[in-house]
Formats: sequence, structure tokens, C-alpha cells
Amino acid sequence: MPGSELVYRHTLATRVLHWVNALCVFLVLLSGFQIFNAHPRLYWGQYGANSDRAVLAIEEQGSSDGRPLGVVRIGTHALHTTGFLGVSKSGDGEPVERAFPSWLTIPSYQDLATGRRWHFFFAWLLVFNSAVYFVVGLFRRHIQHDLWLTRAQWTPSHILRDFWDHLRLCFPRGDAARQYNSLQKLTYLAILFILAPTILATGLAMSPSIDAGFPWLPALLGGRQSARTLHFICAMAVVLFITVHLAMVILAGPLNEVRSMITGRYALPSSKTE
Repeated sequence: MPGSELVYRHTLATRVLHWVNALCVFLVLLSGFQIFNAHPRLYWGQYGANSDRAVLAIEEQGSSDGRPLGVVRIGTHALHTTGFLGVSKSGDGEPVERAFPSWLTIPSYQDLATGRRWHFFFAWLLVFNSAVYFVVGLFRRHIQHDLWLTRAQWTPSHILRDFWDHLRLCFPRGDAARQYNSLQKLTYLAILFILAPTILATGLAMSPSIDAGFPWLPALLGGRQSARTLHFICAMAVVLFITVHLAMVILAGPLNEVRSMITGRYALPSSKTE
């Protein structure tokens, strides 16, 4: 951006930890879909099996003309998702029953053991990397200065105005672009202090060894099957965040946004009055 002021937006530690987290989240999600495919049904409570009523299921449903239909069932409601969820095409183009398609799982073929190895390795790497980010963020006061909302930003009118600006794709310019807006801060804080701990707790609650040593954890979450359901919901929340995050990066100017996360330098968009 010719004539724009370059500011140092992200430290080296923030950039490295961001890209490691991005890689880990991507691999954890895809390997998690592989694990889900082994039993693509979610339950609430301590127990769950094929004969029990599922709160969510991604499965194949037969049709009158003999063609397989992919269905996502949530309670008593059904959504046909043939070609993507429930039924997708195999390598030879034939329809195959599969909750998540092969191009969205690691590995692409059905292999629960390999999927679990990928999932656990990168999940613990993600936990370690996130812990480092949290400690560094506190030590350098990144969380306190850059992520915590100011008194003015906590007001409902300020939050609603930022929400309306996002809907209209009106991004901050000039000095206003130096800091995160209230919606960005609330989102990052929710991920850091609510979503991430919930994902970790529900993941641990599904471990038999953790259950044996800390039986209060799955009980607190309503049982192992409830923990699995909450884990899946949190994963979908992460997918939603990534989708919105990437959309905002593209709409706000991908070259400038990505450059700032690689070099640390961000070109402030000129204000309209300049």
C-alpha cells in the first residue's frame, strides 16, 4: 500500500506460535473427523450404542429408488447431505457410506488407529503450544494490553456498533486499525478462556485412564458420551471460527493481513479523510 504507515503488529513469538497452532488445529480436526467416522453418532449421558437414541447422527438412508442418501439427523429432524456428509463418492466415483468424506479425514481411508495417533500427537502439541502462547502473552502483557477490552469497548453500544460495522464490511482505518475491535477481542478471549479449556476437558474426559484417576471429570460433564458430544460441538465452533476468520482476512486485504503474520509489519489502511 503506497503511502501507508507500516506498524509492527505481531512479535516473532506471536507469529511462530500462530502458525504452529494453525497447523495443529488443521491436523487435529481432520484426524478427529476420522475418529468420528468410526461411530458417527453422538449421545448424551454415560452410555451410547447403536440401539440408543442419538442426539446427532451422520449416516446413510435408503431411498425408494435404491440410491443411498446421506442424512444428518439432529434429534427428530433430518437434513439430506448426499455427496458430502453421510454418503460421498469413493476414489472410483461410486457412492460410499461415510460420515465425513475421504478428502476431509486423515488418513483418507478408514483407519481408526492411525487417526487416533495423528489426533493425540498433534492435540498434545497444540496444548503445549497454546500454553506457551498463554504464558508469553501474560509475561509480555499481550493479553492484558491487546486482547482485554477497554472500559469503552465493554459497553453494549460499542459492541453493537462494531457488530454492525462487520455486517457492512466496514473495516477500521487509520489509527483505529492499530488495535483489535471489541468483537475480535471478545472472540479471542472466548477461545482462550472458554473454548480451548472446554475442548481439553472434554477430550480428557473421554480417556479411560483419566476417568479412572479423576472420575469427577466425566461426571461433571454429564458422562463420557456427553463429553464426546460437547467435544464435537466445540470442534464445530472452531470450524466456524476458522471460516469467519479466513473470510475476514480475505475481505480486509489478504496480502496485508498475511504479511503482518509473517513479517510482523502491518500497513495501516489510510483513513477516508486523508
